[in-house]
Amino acid sequence: MTEVYERLPADLVSGYARFRQHHYQRHLDTYRELAEAQHPEIMIIGCCDSRVDPTVVFDTAPGTLFVLRNVANLVPPYDPGGQQQGTSAALEFAVRGLEVAHIVVMGHARCGGIAAYIEGIWGERAAPTFIARWMSIVHGAHSRLPASARKDADTLQRAMEEASVANSIDNLLTFPFVRDAINDRGMKLHGLHFGIADGELEVMDPISGTFSHVPDAPPSGWNPEVAN
Repeated sequence: MTEVYERLPADLVSGYARFRQHHYQRHLDTYRELAEAQHPEIMIIGCCDSRVDPTVVFDTAPGTLFVLRNVANLVPPYDPGGQQQGTSAALEFAVRGLEVAHIVVMGHARCGGIAAYIEGIWGERAAPTFIARWMSIVHGAHSRLPASARKDADTLQRAMEEASVANSIDNLLTFPFVRDAINDRGMKLHGLHFGIADGELEVMDPISGTFSHVPDAPPSGWNPEVAN
């Protein structure tokens, strides 16, 4: 048994012990039900950044979210013959297989993928090959940038993060089965941006593309059943 522990990082061993003793015991019945099937209503497309875990940000129970994480929370355009299929496959499974009611694209502050893209396009240092190829998906977001976005590095970074979220939502709409789910059963698309330092969440207006702060607590009398 000691040899098994020695093969794993100490943080994983101790974390698993806490999971078994606390979290798993609290949600024992839920896990047993989930062993038979999962029925999440929400798909979140987030970044693989270690600082932005959707299950932590939204404090969700097991089985609540179907989470896809990749570099810079990107959605490629529909391309059945292309090579960027990991995200598309997860999207197809969520929409066709699980029939999720919501798809959320969740960007975040200080995104390394966006920074690499900016440096590769406007800076002197080209991004690494794999990252550059993946981040080329962001190219369609250029037209969304206001002239003021390039006034300084921080402003450009934030503007590109937001534009990339909007671009990914546009790319979602290029998938026929996504459009069908929206038209046939009312599936909804959402864009979010999370601030790591302040923990604040902002939601994108689908018409204007602007982001506004999500309150820390729902308003009095808010009914989540009606809202969804």
